[in-house]
Amino acid sequence: MTAPLISLRGVTKVYGSGQAELMALKGIDLDIRAGEFVAIMGPSGSGKSTAMNILGCLDTPSAGQYLFQGAHVEALTRDQRALLRRRFLGFVFQGFNLLPRTSAQENVELPLLYRGEGAARRRAAAAHALQAVGLGGWEHHMPSELSGGQQQRVAIARALVTEPAVLLADEPTGNLDTQRSREIMALLRELNEVHGITVLMITHEPDMAAYARRLVRFVDGAIASDVPNTEPALAGAA
Repeated sequence: MTAPLISLRGVTKVYGSGQAELMALKGIDLDIRAGEFVAIMGPSGSGKSTAMNILGCLDTPSAGQYLFQGAHVEALTRDQRALLRRRFLGFVFQGFNLLPRTSAQENVELPLLYRGEGAARRRAAAAHALQAVGLGGWEHHMPSELSGGQQQRVAIARALVTEPAVLLADEPTGNLDTQRSREIMALLRELNEVHGITVLMITHEPDMAAYARRLVRFVDGAIASDVPNTEPALAGAA
């Protein structure tokens, strides 16, 4: 068996000190292999968002080890973690976070602009990413001209344009109605199964978690369960 893409070993996270000290994570051990689709669940305050922030290199553990492709992320500098994020990770959030006066194409180009890519390369890559999420032909539409589901597709295209190894999705359907939510989940499933992108998704919705192949549940800063989803939802289910 190949080595995990991501490993957490004894990861703790402590906020505050003294009487105000809060241990958000209590010695987490977690392996994620390339190509997995994992739903991370748990009640508010369970530690799932803290774990996702550490996995996304947006925060660092207080103790323990975080290995990404064998590299010790906890030992990296802030600039090195930022470089890892830019090269290997894509992010999708509950809020679409699109620039309102900027077209779909230009929103998707942004990560490549930050990388210093040339205009022709940015345009071609953004068009390809929009095509991949089913928005070919919508490149010049502004966010106000798009439905909520289409805006989230633009946000996913923006995450994909850098060709990340891992897509981290934090409540990606939280602002969508049921039908649009199912469409986004079917898209994430396709990106995972067809394109081989590893997907880590936080959700509090069991119906959305059902699309994942593995279910990890956090309670009180620890992993309470970690099980395969033996009956994943059908991507085309109505």
